[in-house]
Amino acid sequence: MSTQYAAIYEQQSKDFMSPRELEASVLSKAALKLKNCQDKWDSPEREKMLDEAIRYNQKVWSFFQSELSMPDNPLPKNMREDILNLSLFIDKRLFEVMAYPQDPAKLDIVININLNIAAGLRTAPSGP
Repeated sequence: MSTQYAAIYEQQSKDFMSPRELEASVLSKAALKLKNCQDKWDSPEREKMLDEAIRYNQKVWSFFQSELSMPDNPLPKNMREDILNLSLFIDKRLFEVMAYPQDPAKLDIVININLNIAAGLRTAPSGP
């Protein structure tokens, strides 16, 4: 029953978040899913948790790739290209972890990128 309440709370929170807050929240959740896998690396559930965390991260970054590729995206072209290049790096790292899941430290860079971008999204943008 508490899972149901958590889902309701999460949905209502999303309804009142700005796009930046929502993106920060999603990136934080993606990072925490990977961190949880690292913390429970020797668990018998690791494979299932890792698969879920990687798939979630891939969905998040695929969404960003799609949005950044849109011609009407308001971000400056060089920033869009930088984030797209970063997303390709993340894709490559996640595929590497899926193929060779021996070292949980391989997840550190993706966790850090997600958390740093989320922190940046939570700060107020500087005005012109």
